[in-house]
Amino acid sequence: MNHHRRLFRHRFQISRCFSSPSLSFDPPPAILQRRVVVTGLGMVTPLGCGVETTWRRLIDGRCGIRALTPGDLKMEGFDKETTLHTFEQLVSKVAAIVPSGTDEGEFNEEIWLRSKRLRRLSPFFIPRILINMAAGHVSMKYGFKVPNHAAVTACATGAHSIGDAARMIQFGDSDVMVAGGTESSIDALSIAGFCITLCLCRSRALTTKYNSLPKESSRPFDCDRDGFVIGEGSGIMVLEELEHARDRGAKIYAEVRGYGMSGDAHHITQPHTDGRGAILAMTRALGQSGIHPNQVDYVNAHATSTPLGDAIEASAIESMFSDHATSGTLALSSTKGATGHLLGAAGAVEAIFAVLAIHHGIAPPTLNLENPDPIFHDGFKPLSAPMKMPIRAALSNSFGFGGTNASLLFACPP
Repeated sequence: MNHHRRLFRHRFQISRCFSSPSLSFDPPPAILQRRVVVTGLGMVTPLGCGVETTWRRLIDGRCGIRALTPGDLKMEGFDKETTLHTFEQLVSKVAAIVPSGTDEGEFNEEIWLRSKRLRRLSPFFIPRILINMAAGHVSMKYGFKVPNHAAVTACATGAHSIGDAARMIQFGDSDVMVAGGTESSIDALSIAGFCITLCLCRSRALTTKYNSLPKESSRPFDCDRDGFVIGEGSGIMVLEELEHARDRGAKIYAEVRGYGMSGDAHHITQPHTDGRGAILAMTRALGQSGIHPNQVDYVNAHATSTPLGDAIEASAIESMFSDHATSGTLALSSTKGATGHLLGAAGAVEAIFAVLAIHHGIAPPTLNLENPDPIFHDGFKPLSAPMKMPIRAALSNSFGFGGTNASLLFACPP
């Protein structure tokens, strides 16, 4: 026993010696930030399945929003009477739904889904509801041993996922990352939940005025907007360290130049009226990029078609870009008029639109912009039609409940 006590005291003295403040560690090695580029794109949206199909239909002014039907509510376990009663209670009856089928540009569910009879409580219940399990399945299927990470930031999720992945590459955690967002919330519970957020917002979250005119229901920045259209879809990017991409001869669509984040610290659903959260996120993205605000050619706005949010973001963009915005040299649009609001997937899908705008030299339009909000003046006005123009830098905004904001700045390939 005495031997063990002496040995413990000896080890304790050694431990104290090595942890003494006088023997502190040298500073960690300096990390040289690496350049990150976009080398792959994938999309499933209400406009269609695939990048080319979605982009072509977006530029052509097509709309992926349609009228809801009782069959869209995913109530297979309920009788017809209950399903119809539930459907009748919904005050918003439009949605942006991914087209399903076997034709070109449609999503073939049979390839991906295999129905199984489950017990009342499946042993897979917990793994299925874990947010990080989507990333986990991709990692396991393809053997990716890079950081396996999941962001959960409401409607900014897709943007945060891409920005976080870019940071991981910049800091040397990986040479390649697969990042994006996905959402499938077209069901009775989700739609009803958004319909009753009146107690949290100054107006309903979802549109209710255009049930008979679904393709006109999502109208960002328009005076007659009254809420967003719930949508579903997915957007994925392959991000890669620049030299790694060059060494393998990869096609480079754009470079990730800036990633800004902020919090409103104000309200769970409403942005502050001065737009300070949006301004801070855009400022940080630009500050990292080495690009002057006047060098940004296109902004893909978060604008969801809500009365309050659209006006505040427009004001923030004008404050951020000043004369560059009011002179008409900055192209601005919200693509949610075509896709609806894809919630957790919105940031990723719209970041891809920003990248494609650079790649093709076309700024996409804002659908249903018939009577622009009075906040717009002079040359500061969203595009109502696609515009062919050289786009060297494009910014994509994404804002979420809880006051979380993200801005991604992309530039033409190095």
